[in-house]
Amino acid sequence: MNYNYIESLVIKSKDGDEESKEKLVNEFKPFIINLSKKTFIHGYEFQDIMNECYRILFKCVSYYKPNTHRFVAYATNGIKNSINDLIEKNLSRSHLEGSSTLVLENVENTLESGNLPVDHNLLKEVDLTLLRNALNKLTEEEHELINYVFFKNNPVKKYAALKGIPYSTVMYKKDFILDNIFMLFNVSLCGKNNA
Repeated sequence: MNYNYIESLVIKSKDGDEESKEKLVNEFKPFIINLSKKTFIHGYEFQDIMNECYRILFKCVSYYKPNTHRFVAYATNGIKNSINDLIEKNLSRSHLEGSSTLVLENVENTLESGNLPVDHNLLKEVDLTLLRNALNKLTEEEHELINYVFFKNNPVKKYAALKGIPYSTVMYKKDFILDNIFMLFNVSLCGKNNA
């Protein structure tokens, strides 16, 4: 990369020159493609990661102070740090919520949707009945936790503080309850299929 050429493109890009922005994208394209190939973020495809990198690049352009004359280092560090931050957020989110949580949220979102075709609405009613049956088999304490966290959209930390229970214990209980709901749901589903 020609650093002086990049600096001139950045200054013109900050002034709104579209052609300079395109040239800047082309200059960073090999770096962004290479970084995107090496990066895996659950729920993101290769193109999504590249688009995120380009978004960060232009954010760097807007925050950059031209008198420093270090845009290449500033932008590459900014892109790497932002992608690493995105990876960490994604990992902590999947650790906190887990796959069981996402399944329950998807069921809840599906049940709230009113514009599904008739076949899906019929399946939705069956799923809702099975989910209600599974929820009704929970103890009062389990039902309270699920209701507080999922249906009232409160954080698990808040529930732990409210009940005076360690956060890790509540997380364990939540995961156990979700596994139990999943098992009860599947048992009910198998019972319906065998009937």
